[in-house]
Amino acid sequence: MTPEHPTADRVSALPNSLPRPDGELEQLRRVWQPPRGLRALTVVNNTNVGLFYIGTALLFFLLAGVLALLMRTQLAVPDNDLIGHELYNQLFTMHGTVMMFLFAVPAVEAMAMLLLPNMLGARDLPFPRLSAYAYWAYAVGGVIFFCSIFVGLAPEGGWFMYPPLTGSTYSPALNADLWLLGIGFIEISAIAGAIELAIGILRTRAPGMTLDRMPIFAWVMLVFCGMVIIAFPAVIVATALLELERAFDLPFFIAERGGDPLLWQHLFWFFGHPEVYIIFLPGAGMVSMIIPAMTGTPLVGYRLVVLAVVATGFLSFGLWVHHMFATGIPQLSLSFASAASMAVSVPTGIQVFAWIATIALARRLRPLQVPMLFILGFFFIFVLGGLTGVMVAVIPFDLQAHDSYFIVAHLHYVLIGGMVFPLFSAFYYWAPFISARALSDRLGRWAFWLMFIGFNVSFFPMHFTGLAGMPRRVYTYADSVGWGVLNMVSTVGAYMIAAGVLVFLADLARNFRPSQGRNAGNLWRAGSLEWAPSSTFGLRSIPIVTSREPLWDQPGLAEDVAAGRYYLPDAPTGRRSTLVTNALDARPEYLLELPGPGWPPFFAALGTAGFFLLLTFKMTALAAACGLLALAMIWRWLWDADAGPDHPPVDIGGGVRVPVSCRGSASHSWWAMIMLIMVCTSIFSSLMFAYLFLWTTSPGMWPDPARLPAAAFPLASACLLLGSSAVLAWLGRRLGQSRQKGLCLGMPVALLMLLAAVGLEGHAQWQAGLRPQDSGYAAAVYAVVGLLGVLTTALCYMGVFTMARSLAGRLSPARRACYDSTMIFWHYTVAQGLLSLGLIHGFPRLIG
Repeated sequence: MTPEHPTADRVSALPNSLPRPDGELEQLRRVWQPPRGLRALTVVNNTNVGLFYIGTALLFFLLAGVLALLMRTQLAVPDNDLIGHELYNQLFTMHGTVMMFLFAVPAVEAMAMLLLPNMLGARDLPFPRLSAYAYWAYAVGGVIFFCSIFVGLAPEGGWFMYPPLTGSTYSPALNADLWLLGIGFIEISAIAGAIELAIGILRTRAPGMTLDRMPIFAWVMLVFCGMVIIAFPAVIVATALLELERAFDLPFFIAERGGDPLLWQHLFWFFGHPEVYIIFLPGAGMVSMIIPAMTGTPLVGYRLVVLAVVATGFLSFGLWVHHMFATGIPQLSLSFASAASMAVSVPTGIQVFAWIATIALARRLRPLQVPMLFILGFFFIFVLGGLTGVMVAVIPFDLQAHDSYFIVAHLHYVLIGGMVFPLFSAFYYWAPFISARALSDRLGRWAFWLMFIGFNVSFFPMHFTGLAGMPRRVYTYADSVGWGVLNMVSTVGAYMIAAGVLVFLADLARNFRPSQGRNAGNLWRAGSLEWAPSSTFGLRSIPIVTSREPLWDQPGLAEDVAAGRYYLPDAPTGRRSTLVTNALDARPEYLLELPGPGWPPFFAALGTAGFFLLLTFKMTALAAACGLLALAMIWRWLWDADAGPDHPPVDIGGGVRVPVSCRGSASHSWWAMIMLIMVCTSIFSSLMFAYLFLWTTSPGMWPDPARLPAAAFPLASACLLLGSSAVLAWLGRRLGQSRQKGLCLGMPVALLMLLAAVGLEGHAQWQAGLRPQDSGYAAAVYAVVGLLGVLTTALCYMGVFTMARSLAGRLSPARRACYDSTMIFWHYTVAQGLLSLGLIHGFPRLIG
């Protein structure tokens, strides 16, 4: 059933001037009440989970800062013996890893989770339990990972973990395994959060909030999510391949056996350089929201800024070789990466000039307010970092400065200037949104000046230290080299930064009071929607948005929203719900019922974290038990989804009636599955790159076509794959006709066909005499087949779940999202399987 979209006269009829029934507000409070006591661990409200996320990210920021202070203390004077080289390597590795993986990306995801629902006019994100699962997986896994430093198990190969130094030959202990499995797991959590945020931005905007009216922060986070979905799988593949090499001797990175250590750098930096912009763009988005509020002027060049954000995200994927100028790669590749490194400064410059123009046109300017101070500090620091970035994009200069402290200075000017200063500005700006009291202006100024002066005192001298020849990652140096004075200055600056952060923490302790009811209010007189009155359920009613700054351009909007005069002023089904709108023009499509608090996401996260961490210590039985716990808890929470009987369409206000569920391409679950497939495609593409890269570096390891398995094997596997897909399509048509009797017979047959196809391919390679330990080629072949096996295993879980729902009477033509998701993923798996067969069997014959 399609919803009755609001017409012009319906829109003009809203807001309703009649008073709302008293029971509506109480019903909303009751339905959205967060749990208390121990059950607070089960909370799924975006405001609560977002606060947990931010608090945990700040904890990791502080821990990484303590490690940095220890390193700076060690380097303060020449020939210092305070810290030995082994512990220093662990501190260096943990500092970079925690800052990049456990603070930077989670912090901006947390801010988005906290702000976006209110900013978009939604009650919550569309998969609140996925948000809770992603948070607890990140928190538990991150804390255990950090604690490894206290028992001597912290990794010591650098936050980039280059082989062969991190291979089993040079790093036989478990330290590297802990990094590989832990970081791969944490990246999965980040991807889950990105999928949740992307669907929330695209499908839960307030009616009338077209793409051209979205807050710039929403645009930035949409690009951020796309970059995470495309870039992060590369590092997951890299960590998986290196762990397979360490655990089972598959020689992906061992040069003498047909592997290549440069493969790691390609995969890692395909993630690592977009990571810089994944961190920077949300900071820039926050700046683009704060400056208009502080100046009372809409952002100049809104559309140009959006195009610049998209262009930055696109260009960032051409920059990974920027980190590999000194590795001996071909000149053409160097030139391309150098040009891309310079080109990316153009869209960044567009944003900077838009901010300056907005300040120049200010109707009111508050230059001494703490949020603006941090933004002005961001301008100064980030522009300097950008200038040195252009310098190291010039290949001859980079060859001189590479792996020196000049790069350390550049890196921190870009990352701290581009992310940390905007983030602290956001803390002071949005504190009144979530707290009953604003943070202190006086303490905020102290925090800013200590951090700003301390940062420049600490990192600016490192440019000169690097140009004087000091290499990165050294734990001490001789007095004769003349670096002592500059290092002492840098250490003093580091302690000034720490003092500024301590002042900020004191400010939080004194003034930050999270409020589930009445917050401090719109102190900045901002125009974006998150500043409308809100509570645990978000906005009292979901408004019609007609401009980019609705609180400025729609008089009385905040009062009308608070009075419940717009859409969804109550809980029409008696459960938590939000409005799903069209992705392009935000027309109401259907009402989405949201799950409430529950233990399954929490225990699923514990089980997932336990599975990965126990695998590190080779505790296979306990790891398997944790894995089963995670699968059981995921089953339990998915079982509750879409559980109720078919509900008739409901009136959401203004005479607009929408259905309570949806299926097909309009469904939010369909969009989620498409994004999951994008992740899988990126994983497969990274693995294909690894396969083809090893051919370019070690073509002699590729077998003669006569030694390949007979063509009958891949043909048989392809027929089995296509047959299983045909069975799923047939079952889907029968389900549409309310005929489910064949599903519990057809689904196992299709699963057996899939398993047979994967098993037959593995058997064919084994019978041909190929063993995964033989060479880089053999390892890559088995990795491609293994990935297909992983997807098939996931489909077995999904297929059994779908059959169970059918037997329980929870599957019908109207409520078939579970089956549709399984079918989409099934068809993708078959398509990837066919491409895998073509790659493994066709490519060697083609080049042979």
